[in-house]
Amino acid sequence: MARAYRSLAFVAFVAAAGSLLGSLPVAAAQDAGSDVASDPSTAVAPGGVDVAPLPSIAPNITETRRFAPRLPRNTGVGRRVVYSNSLQWVWVIDKNEEVVRSMPVSGRRGVPSPGTYKVTTQSPWSFSLDFEGVAFRWMTRFALGPEGGNIGFHEIPRKDGKAMQTEAQLGSFAGSGCVRMATVDVKFLYQWAKPGTTVVVTK
Repeated sequence: MARAYRSLAFVAFVAAAGSLLGSLPVAAAQDAGSDVASDPSTAVAPGGVDVAPLPSIAPNITETRRFAPRLPRNTGVGRRVVYSNSLQWVWVIDKNEEVVRSMPVSGRRGVPSPGTYKVTTQSPWSFSLDFEGVAFRWMTRFALGPEGGNIGFHEIPRKDGKAMQTEAQLGSFAGSGCVRMATVDVKFLYQWAKPGTTVVVTK
């Protein structure tokens, strides 16, 4: 009974958070495809070394992870990344069909369209084409958005250095196309999902 109560409370919390985030301005998703943000203070050393490391935005999203959904059926086989748009969740799956990591994320409802994609390029830093002063780290691109910009997995974006949401808000829709992730998760994905890696997007 206690577990059921906690589950219902968590669902109510996520629904409330989704409503709140849904009322906020959509911003910062499709990027320039550039390796370096427009702010010179966000320089990256040769070899992609982060010379100006930022701390994780929030130390803990354990409560969200406690209620991790199961991997959806019919999401392909083999080494891949699966992104459920409706659940706002990502799974990383190895060649033995083992889920090696799963995580809450924040993307845009219905974007990109369901289908199978491949990782194209990666950048340790990038910036928004559409919103001035918005930059993000650890970009792993795999699709194109409705307006033609790149869509990928990246850390929660920062506008003029300030985070645009907290890690505790991951699991709800936010942004205009890309998939926002917690710092520790996106750094893992950046190393794991190199160009050519399959990305399956489901509804």
